[in-house]
Amino acid sequence: MTNEAEIRQQIEKLVEAVRAADLERVMSFYARDVVTFDIVPPLQKIGADAKRKNWMGVFATYRRPLGYEIHDLNIIARDDVAIARSLNRVSGVLTNGTPIDQWLRWTACFWKMDGIWLIMHDHVSVPTDFATGRALLDLKP
Repeated sequence: MTNEAEIRQQIEKLVEAVRAADLERVMSFYARDVVTFDIVPPLQKIGADAKRKNWMGVFATYRRPLGYEIHDLNIIARDDVAIARSLNRVSGVLTNGTPIDQWLRWTACFWKMDGIWLIMHDHVSVPTDFATGRALLDLKP
């Protein structure tokens, strides 16, 4: 199996874990010292504990089932380093009853450690309207 195929497989398994809100399985895809640039504060989060808290917040915010899709996935992979980028759709209902259907931009940097591709850095973002300072959450590809 090629490095690209291995990473695609890892991402597919990550998506399944997110949909299932399986925190332990989700965390198995991240390196211990992962650095995250996310859409929620602070500007950066360092380490698996910070990433865990982030996912705990996501899972606590949504009712089940949680919709999570990866679109336009592009992967560039070398021997032990790779970059993946995609447009991801999150859909579902918040715990307060508000329906959500939004698109995010995702970039993940992988490092192959002991034969397993782990996410060392990820970046989740949405475009911003600079005139208003507001995130644009209603854009679609």
